[in-house]
Amino acid sequence: MLLAYGGPDGEMGASMRYLSQRYSMPFDVARATLTDIGTEELCHLEIVAAIVHQLTRNLSVEEIEASGFGPYYIDHTTGIWPQAAGGVPFNACEFQVKGDAITDLTEDLAAEQKARSTYDNILRVIKDPEVCDPIRFLREREIVHFQRFGETLRKAKEEIETPNFYAYNPSFDTKGSSYR
Repeated sequence: MLLAYGGPDGEMGASMRYLSQRYSMPFDVARATLTDIGTEELCHLEIVAAIVHQLTRNLSVEEIEASGFGPYYIDHTTGIWPQAAGGVPFNACEFQVKGDAITDLTEDLAAEQKARSTYDNILRVIKDPEVCDPIRFLREREIVHFQRFGETLRKAKEEIETPNFYAYNPSFDTKGSSYR
């Protein structure tokens, strides 16, 4: 569950990605989408943290040792600390911001698919309904986000005044027209 919090495809990276990308996004509708989804991802971060806390708060030393949770416990006790399932701590390399509308929105589509896959994998392993129900909700939101980013990418392509929008970068290719 910690990987959904601070892993490479987790909620922390998603929120930071979208809230950072919005500053260089040249289109109002795309900037609004990034703000909305980035803010929602912060809420998802809270949901995942609550699940991790509920799963770990009453563990005995024997349960900690048997579950493989020992190395984490030694460093953080049962505090919520962002890391991948393999123990790699979260860092800014977990998300990308390029400053190019097409590149960033394409990255966002991939990020949502990777997050959905992560939740699929969690649901294959965990059978506790108190964990699975909120994970199913989060998985559904990843699908909705993917759809919204797809719509936003299509709208951004319509705004770009060049036949080759894959070669477009607003900071270099300004033509004096409004990109808002």
